Amino acid sequence: MTIRRDYSRTFFRKQRRSWGRVWLILAFFAIIGGLLAYVNFNYDRLQLQALEQIGIAPTATPFASNYAMWGVEALAEGDINQSREMFEQAVAQRPDNIDYLFEYGSLLIEAGDIDEALEVGEQAIAVAPDDPRGYVIVGRSLMYSDPAQAIQTTIRGQEADEDYPPLLAIQGVAYTQLGRFQEGLRQTLRSIDLAPDDPFVLRAAFTPMVYVGRYQEAAGYLQQAISLNPNITAPYFELAALYNINRPEIYQPELAVALYYEILEIDPENSRANLRLCQTFATVRDADFSRAEPFCRRAQEIDPTDGEVYMTLGRMQYNRRNYEGSIESFETCEQLSGDEHIECFYLRGLAHYWLAQCDTSWSLLTEAQQMARERGEGQGVVDVIDVGLFNITQRCPGYQDINPPTPAPPTPLPPTPIGGFS
Repeated sequence: MTIRRDYSRTFFRKQRRSWGRVWLILAFFAIIGGLLAYVNFNYDRLQLQALEQIGIAPTATPFASNYAMWGVEALAEGDINQSREMFEQAVAQRPDNIDYLFEYGSLLIEAGDIDEALEVGEQAIAVAPDDPRGYVIVGRSLMYSDPAQAIQTTIRGQEADEDYPPLLAIQGVAYTQLGRFQEGLRQTLRSIDLAPDDPFVLRAAFTPMVYVGRYQEAAGYLQQAISLNPNITAPYFELAALYNINRPEIYQPELAVALYYEILEIDPENSRANLRLCQTFATVRDADFSRAEPFCRRAQEIDPTDGEVYMTLGRMQYNRRNYEGSIESFETCEQLSGDEHIECFYLRGLAHYWLAQCDTSWSLLTEAQQMARERGEGQGVVDVIDVGLFNITQRCPGYQDINPPTPAPPTPLPPTPIGGFS
């Protein structure tokens, strides 16, 4: 065998390495490095996916927009509480979003959380001072309790939009509350002309229209508000209250009863609807206490902390001469509501009188008399209390020589100017 040698190549010459193999090794390490970097930057998401595969992944936090969408859906179904909770979550994530703040504030007002709604309204104004909606929330929160301040707030809001209908509607209510009925009516009609399909504007017409005796028009606007969203119960209550006004041109308690039944179809656990049915059956011309009482008891089951329920039960017991039972109900009313319901004081005082418990009766009736004077209660309430005190002086031993107290009415404070104090 012959061995062929290439004498042009020295024996000790280094062999040239293969560059293909080097690039392959570099590419391998580059891929490994890229994977490590990807895992490092996406660790949380990859971990979540891994946990999902074995069924123990935590629940992802929804975005604020998700909560808002669910809130709108709940509101369309008439679930005010659920809608409020959803918008509360949306606002928690996006406290600078005027859309969420406005919806949340409106829902708080519907739920009766006025103080909290006022805070949200102020927050909305701070977030978007050129948007009228924050002023609407504040104005709605104040239009009954502080109408002068409500008007001042809406005037500030009109700097953003002079003809914004809800601001005009608030002014309609507030001016009416201040006794400026024609101005209130004028602003109400302006708001309706500008926004005939706004449920709040239509509902706000209730107060100005009633004060000037335009009951049928008020009923018509409330019916329109109901037709716009038949699952919202608030306008049902307002229309039923209108039909319960003791005026021949509008008094139709049977229609009020029908509306309360409609509310219970929407919300079977509505304590307020049960209470209003109880009150309606107990106060119609042919009062039917046996029909009324089960609705009061049902309201009591749903919300045992509502003092008005006990006030209504006590009044029925008093009218049926169950004085001991009425006293117990009125005492519970006071424990739950303080001095909110004056009937729980003067009817309890009268019940003690009929039980010949004159000292307790005198104490309660004099307290109720002072409350009535301070609050400007109607003459009917004042007369009942005065008659009760007079009867004690005529029939109770030891009181014959005592004149019934006639406290002087408190000096009224001057109203706040519409423009406020400078």
